[in-house]
Amino acid sequence: MEVNALPKYDISDNPTNCCPRFKSEGWDEQELHFKDKLFIKAKTRSIFHIPINMGSVFSKIQTAMEKQDAIDENNLIILSHDPSLWHSEHYFSSDKDIPGQNMVHLSGDYLTKVFEGPYKNIPNWEKEMKAFVESKGKQMKKMYFFYTTCPKCAKVYGENFVVAVAEIH
Repeated sequence: MEVNALPKYDISDNPTNCCPRFKSEGWDEQELHFKDKLFIKAKTRSIFHIPINMGSVFSKIQTAMEKQDAIDENNLIILSHDPSLWHSEHYFSSDKDIPGQNMVHLSGDYLTKVFEGPYKNIPNWEKEMKAFVESKGKQMKKMYFFYTTCPKCAKVYGENFVVAVAEIH
């Protein structure tokens, strides 16, 4: 995949008017290469890794991006990283600087793997992703997850796809 490119995420299939239905084709076992790729960085609070203000933070970022016409389905991913029991970091891909937001650039090589199931499986997915990275002769630097749908939409769709995204070296 070319530098800073992402697999397509079709946002038009959205019967819930919340989260689009995720189609995993093109996302599983991909290599991503970022060079100064622009993201909005946001933090949420958690209690033992369970988010408590994710909905409000995500809505605020989405509104800011919509106002600046910065949502592009060819450049759509939200990388979430859980550095502690008490907070998470989220990186929203953006094509432009958004005033008032914490803009950051990410560079590096990444591998993806698509999982389906309840969020309680994340510890198992982390182990599976680490084994996948090692099977490619690489080492993992940092693990992110792309939660493709909120819990309410996952219930409607009957599927809960999560994309593990490992920064590698």
